[in-house]
Amino acid sequence: MNVPKEVKTYCPKCKSHQLHSVTLYKAGKRRALAKGERHHEREKKGYGGQKYPLQHEFAKTTKKQTLRLKCKVCSFMRHKDGIRLRKLVIQ
Repeated sequence: MNVPKEVKTYCPKCKSHQLHSVTLYKAGKRRALAKGERHHEREKKGYGGQKYPLQHEFAKTTKKQTLRLKCKVCSFMRHKDGIRLRKLVIQ
């Protein structure tokens, strides 16, 4: 699916329609020292292996792509709900 680089849509900070630049959202690196990560490492340690089953077979063939909209006026960023796509091209 082709998506334009710039789109005019509502900005909740400006409270009006403004021009937004569109980029693809990518999740950041996970923090190794976060409580959940430390807990999971501790659970995996020693005998017994994984505490929950690893998913090997996936039902879905695509992932949801989330668009990140940045207002050109106030630089406020917001995410647009993910769309299920095989390929996303920002042009």
